[in-house]
Amino acid sequence: MADLQTIFKDAWSQALVGISTAEQEAEKVLGRIADAAGFTPEDVRRHAREFGQRLQAQRREVEKNIDEAVRKATNRFRFPTRDELEKLKQRVDDIGARLDALARERGKPEA
Repeated sequence: MADLQTIFKDAWSQALVGISTAEQEAEKVLGRIADAAGFTPEDVRRHAREFGQRLQAQRREVEKNIDEAVRKATNRFRFPTRDELEKLKQRVDDIGARLDALARERGKPEA
């Protein structure tokens, strides 16, 4: 299971790096366009703010899609939840305690 988690973490990290790189490149392109178009500093700030908002919305959408894909992929494996594992552990402990009690009961000398 740790290997699968590592794979998903690596994929997630790579996706975030890709998005950050795209944002940096977009900032560079926006700067070049502003210089070429003769935008005022206020125009550049306004366009950058609008562009940034669109990028953030798209980034959230990408993150949502990745989260959904990871959820679907992990559901196929049907890993038990922590709650299920804890309940199973409790059941095993209860059975162990009952077996210990039976063993003690059988070990008593008859009167």
